[in-house]
Amino acid sequence: MALLLGALLMITACSGGGASSGGAGGSGGGSGAPDDGSAEATVSTAVLAITPEDGSDNVATDELKVSVRDGELTSVEVTDAEGNEVEGELSEDGATWQPVNRLANGTEYHVTATAEDAAGLEAAQTATFTTVTAADTFIGFFTPEDGSTVGVGMPVSINFNREITNQADVEQHITVTAEPEVEIAPHWFSSTRLDFRPEEYWEPGTKVTLSLRLSGVEGAEGIYGTQSKDVSFTIGRSQISTVDAEAHTMVVERDGEVLREIPISAGSPETPTYNGIMVISEKHEVTRMNGDTVGFGGEYDIPDVPYAMRLSTSGTFVHGNYWSSSDTFGSANVSHGCVGLEARQGGGGNTPAQWFYEESLLGDVLIVKNSDDVTIAPDNGLNGWNMPWDEWVAGSAL
Repeated sequence: MALLLGALLMITACSGGGASSGGAGGSGGGSGAPDDGSAEATVSTAVLAITPEDGSDNVATDELKVSVRDGELTSVEVTDAEGNEVEGELSEDGATWQPVNRLANGTEYHVTATAEDAAGLEAAQTATFTTVTAADTFIGFFTPEDGSTVGVGMPVSINFNREITNQADVEQHITVTAEPEVEIAPHWFSSTRLDFRPEEYWEPGTKVTLSLRLSGVEGAEGIYGTQSKDVSFTIGRSQISTVDAEAHTMVVERDGEVLREIPISAGSPETPTYNGIMVISEKHEVTRMNGDTVGFGGEYDIPDVPYAMRLSTSGTFVHGNYWSSSDTFGSANVSHGCVGLEARQGGGGNTPAQWFYEESLLGDVLIVKNSDDVTIAPDNGLNGWNMPWDEWVAGSAL
């Protein structure tokens, strides 16, 4: 009887404890309240879910998502192994959270999420996972440089070091904005080049920002981006110069006023200068010009060309010319396609070439007309202004 009584006491004690604990830890986030409603709930009904699951490997960089059912998210913290926080966005109803940008490749992340139900009871969940390791990476080399002041014709041009096949996804993670606001459209010239510009030249004083959010973006199969940065530049005064190849002159206008008319020598009848809108993309106080590099064989090799500014990828420059006689400028076209201005060997002397060089910015516009050549191709240099706006907009992958 003593053994039986002891057994009954043990059963009674275990049953009493079990009733209390069972109410507090019911599966599915139950209320924990007794059937007669005599006590308040002690467990949140909010049910949290973190995707991917805890311990996952080779997670896609766009897979992370935190959600809650029967409640609202109150806190989501995502950090990498070094403690860097991941920026995220909460939905209007408070039910889901996702990162603003892709996660980095080959990185371990830790997630801590909390939520509350209608009664104010809190639920929490954590997860740790590692993103996929990239087999290869890509970056974009951009023009213009951060912090620069450029002319009104300067586009944003990005050249990728790998061919981009997922162009829509990459384009979606690149934005170009301006203050004051203006419509800006992207155009893919090739699988490795993406440019942005407004319909008309930029307004002087405009502040432009390029935002690259390519970290973790898959540009092609197994090739992921690594960049996440902002680049800002300012549009300076408006300087537009017009070369009349037939009249052998260049008129330089700034903010609508004529600064100077300069006698020039354009491309000869055998090697005429391109017509069209060109943008200064490089400036060199002195440079070497070798015909071998642009398809003219050994016709010329000049090691000290002064005040040279590039207008095309194919080798068109506006530059100083000291080897032609002074009466050439304003009367004859003798170059291999460049626009030549009078200069002195070694530079200096306040010649037309020096003056124009010192008054010019990267991004300034030079327009050539009345030449015997075709209009320059929009992708030959930073010269997308030669493409109609509707055709430019049609070049977006989105």
